Amino acid sequence: MGDAPSNEVYETQLPSKPTIRISGKKLFLNDLPVLLDVPESVTLMPAGNSALSGHFLGVTAEAPASRHVASIGKLRSITFSSIFRFKAWWSTLWVGTQGSDLEIETQFLLLNTPEKPESGGLYLLILPLIDAGFAASIQAGTEDNVDICVESGTSSVISNDFPRSAYINSGSDPYLLVKESMRELSRRKLGNFRLLEDKNVPEFVDRFGWCTWDAFYLSVEPEGVLRGVEELTRGGCPPGFLVIDDGWQSISTDQEPDQEAESLASADNEMACRLAGFQENVKFQNYFSGERREGGFRGFVKDLKGRFENLDYVYVWHALCGYWGGVRPGKCGVPARILPVKRSPGLKGTMEDRAESKMVLRGIGAVPSESVRDLYEGMYSYLSQVGIDGVKVDAIQILEALGEELGGRVHLTNAYYSALNAAANKYFKGNGVSCSMQNSNDFLLLGTNQIAVARAGDDFWTEDPCGDPEGSYWLQGCHIVHCAYNSVWMGHVVLPDWDMFLSTHQRAHFHAAARAISGGPIYVSDRLGQHDLELLKKLVLPDSTLLRCVAHAQPTRDCLFINPLHPHGPPLKLWNINRCTGVVGAFSCDGGEWCRVERRFRRARHSPERAQERQTTACYTDVDVWRTDAPSKSFIALSHLAEKLTVLSAPDNKVPIGVGASWF
Repeated sequence: MGDAPSNEVYETQLPSKPTIRISGKKLFLNDLPVLLDVPESVTLMPAGNSALSGHFLGVTAEAPASRHVASIGKLRSITFSSIFRFKAWWSTLWVGTQGSDLEIETQFLLLNTPEKPESGGLYLLILPLIDAGFAASIQAGTEDNVDICVESGTSSVISNDFPRSAYINSGSDPYLLVKESMRELSRRKLGNFRLLEDKNVPEFVDRFGWCTWDAFYLSVEPEGVLRGVEELTRGGCPPGFLVIDDGWQSISTDQEPDQEAESLASADNEMACRLAGFQENVKFQNYFSGERREGGFRGFVKDLKGRFENLDYVYVWHALCGYWGGVRPGKCGVPARILPVKRSPGLKGTMEDRAESKMVLRGIGAVPSESVRDLYEGMYSYLSQVGIDGVKVDAIQILEALGEELGGRVHLTNAYYSALNAAANKYFKGNGVSCSMQNSNDFLLLGTNQIAVARAGDDFWTEDPCGDPEGSYWLQGCHIVHCAYNSVWMGHVVLPDWDMFLSTHQRAHFHAAARAISGGPIYVSDRLGQHDLELLKKLVLPDSTLLRCVAHAQPTRDCLFINPLHPHGPPLKLWNINRCTGVVGAFSCDGGEWCRVERRFRRARHSPERAQERQTTACYTDVDVWRTDAPSKSFIALSHLAEKLTVLSAPDNKVPIGVGASWF
């Protein structure tokens, strides 16, 4: 069984209870006015009585409606670090100092109030919540106002009173503050989630993996999968788990609804299809194991595990609604109807996404909440019977756009996750689920009662989908930033998965180093005959096991409030611990940027600067759990690439680090 991080990793101090109050139209943290011109409609009530308890921030409106936007006050001249959804599915870092700097669909807001002495050296955390049928997010208002947006996703669920629209808490340790806040919300049953420490992490996270997506896309077929596992095994990097990605299911198009779509080769064509059955498609049905005298998935999975002794876990991909286009009406033994995808005003302001655009164009074959248990029961019972060990669930966040006719986004999301978790508990040991396309509080607060592994950021893109020829370089730094900062927000609830990568990609070493420190699963999507085995052997032991860090990587304290994509700043530093000691990694992530006007990530407009080497330092207190409770009075720092040892005998002893462009 994979290990969840120990409680001892983060519980380093118990700060005294601070004062958070609203007085004279200001929200104070001790003596620091954090929010100015707070409206009278904003309320504040304690969430608990302990020294670590926070408060609930509430708003009221004049008339009931399904969507409200209300100011909670003005933010000025206080540095913040936030997580916002730049796509429907994915979120990332954004920093600023004013309310007007905030982005739409902000899911997490951490204020660097220690830079103001009046705060008493405390950080302030604001988390938008999901309560009473409404989901909240934060966004910029006018004149530096911080706005709360609450929405139900359906005209049938309306209200004007939201006493728990956000949670606010403070503490002197930013990492412990996030953890204790999530712990309090879990105990108060604000949502349906549990901390990672209270769940069993699936065993596959401690084994090297291979995913079929980049190797085959939709053309995946049995012989190719067998060959890929054999190549890695023969090369000394045997996969311990395998993900058969998109391309195995029985699907059909609207033009030929009763005929299986067999010849899809392009990664664009799948969006036009809907699920037509739980059984594998004809490519896998036609597989026959001569040795075992069995065919289809059952014979194929048995051959895989029989031929490769290290391969213990075989997972398959599916979309949360069955397939990209949902379930074909009249198929799969469950009621389904094609519903329009209705994006909220917030989602309409996110980056254009190929999958989302095609879903909006064609609609989703949605199963109503009262029948969705039959969908997962039918799918998972079949997969379990043929030897599948678990599932990768994708395209999760589309649910919020289907709520108008199905009871609202909160009701629908609760129903789907309840059904999925019940089926996973019955057929996949309760935790045989890995999630993707889900960076939202809808997932984090409603879907993670049992789910213990989820993607930390947008896909590993081999090249820029918008066509920039340099995208194969600058997008990789963006990917690491997504994963690193999202991990601060989500890492105490699920184990962050930093996605697969190609071992022969131009920046494969950069990705491999990031996966090594991430603490999450490590797997590749190598194409047949294209493996950098020497690189992989730095990550994988001969029996497919990994020397995985025991916690989730996070930015060091001096990087929490910077944007590592900025050309003139320091490199991103990450910290983690393993079973023996602490680890610090430095990564040069510049080259890309988020454009607030174009609403997309693009090549940064500072090309001459990004080739310069970046300078930083590392000390043992960068491993933040050693800041107040170091296990020794002196340390020896091993610089991995420089192959150099340095003795650090005091907390202020530092190792200088120069990080080349696009390197680590």
